[in-house]
Amino acid sequence: MQKLLFHDRTSFRAQALFLGKKINLQRLENYVCLATMPLMVTVGEYGCAMLLGYGAVVLFNLEPAEKVGFLTQLSSQVSDSFTEPETEEVEVHLNVAESERVKEGKIFLHEFSVERLQIVADILAKSVVLSHYETSLATVFDQIEPFAASLQSHNRSKRKSRELLRQLGTTLLVQHKIVGRVEIIDKPELLWESPQLENLYLRLEDEYEIRERHNALERKLELISQTAQTVLEFMQHSSSQRVEWYVVILIVVEILLSLYDIIFKS
Repeated sequence: MQKLLFHDRTSFRAQALFLGKKINLQRLENYVCLATMPLMVTVGEYGCAMLLGYGAVVLFNLEPAEKVGFLTQLSSQVSDSFTEPETEEVEVHLNVAESERVKEGKIFLHEFSVERLQIVADILAKSVVLSHYETSLATVFDQIEPFAASLQSHNRSKRKSRELLRQLGTTLLVQHKIVGRVEIIDKPELLWESPQLENLYLRLEDEYEIRERHNALERKLELISQTAQTVLEFMQHSSSQRVEWYVVILIVVEILLSLYDIIFKS
């Protein structure tokens, strides 16, 4: 049986935040658990929150003071927190008559059950994670074209190549994050227990363009990976050329020394 929340409300605000790289869910204390996998707890007088281990949290029906207090308490459990967390807000409305969907930027649900809010939170959390990496990858992606063009010139800086290579290496960790830990395009395990909510999940996933945005990120990551490989090949080629010249110089020096011995010491 699904547990219902907010009996006296017909609407409330939901807010998703991407706080950092990880939230330690094992050390949370003094919270009443509403659900697990994903974890949902009560917050404040009438609100609740869903917490994801990969660093996102989704707040439901919280007053401003309750939000500040909760996030302050939670901050000690967040690893590598972001200075300016990515955030996204939406209004959630109760509407039994129409189908569950997003309309005019608002989410309409048949009831405010824990399971439905978990589905909403899953989509909102994935959306803020995508937004965070869309922004961070945009900076690196903008550098790809001019750098690729610079590889054709004779004024190539090895120092800049190494700096860019380090930056590209850091960026490639995004793929591990969004595929390995966040599992952006994977359906939540909740749908195995509540298959009747799959239509709601698919509608929200389509409205927030989760798969399309994920695929766009994948294409950018692939291009960045190819660029990183090009940089490596360039650096290895340059290093190989230097070694070849060192060998040639040593051979020439040895020949000159031999000639010196033959001419002047014979």
